[in-house]
Amino acid sequence: MGNKISLEDEMINLRLTSKQMKRSAIKCQKNEKAAIEKVKKAIKAGNLDQARIYGQDAIREKNQALNCERLGSRIDATASRVETAVRMGAVSQSMSGVTKGMETALGAMDVDKITQIMDKFEQQFEDLDVKSSYME
Repeated sequence: MGNKISLEDEMINLRLTSKQMKRSAIKCQKNEKAAIEKVKKAIKAGNLDQARIYGQDAIREKNQALNCERLGSRIDATASRVETAVRMGAVSQSMSGVTKGMETALGAMDVDKITQIMDKFEQQFEDLDVKSSYME
């Protein structure tokens, strides 16, 4: 029973995975730059076969970086959706508690008495508003 993973845990895992994918993309970009420098050195040295191999490595690293960025972005979007679901669940739960509380209060109190209390509250609030505007 204790092995069930909550949505909050999944959201955290998704955020961590997204950050990991972004770090991988940065690493691939660095590797791409290093491969391009190797291509330049190989061309200067006249070694075209090795330059071609380094060029293929640079292209592969660039594609890998783009794929990591795309995947990281998708994971981040999924994490945002999960976060929205978690928040909506909390709001729904909170609203149901308030509704039950209001139902209990309304059942215990007389409607006329509630109306009088609300009118008195509104009058006091207006008085406070007038006093605060006068103080300014």
